Amino acid sequence: MGSLKPGATLIYERVGDEVYAREFGTTDRTLVGYDQKSDTRTQDGRPLIDHMREDKLWGNIRRAARTNPALQDALDRAIIIYNLSKTNE
Repeated sequence: MGSLKPGATLIYERVGDEVYAREFGTTDRTLVGYDQKSDTRTQDGRPLIDHMREDKLWGNIRRAARTNPALQDALDRAIIIYNLSKTNE
């Protein structure tokens, strides 16, 4: 949340591709996000870097599951659910 106060009434403002928030009654703004353009290199329009980070995360999860039985069990269950959902489409 940065310098914003939880529960405060916020005003959101856009300047170009940047989105700012400020508390009602103040002029100090905090950058809270960017306008994401659709990435034509990906099927869902998310930025390619997000896909790369997600792939890296899943690789790390699979490697960690080799020595973590609870994590391996969760992956096995996810694979079963995935396979079952593919046959019911």
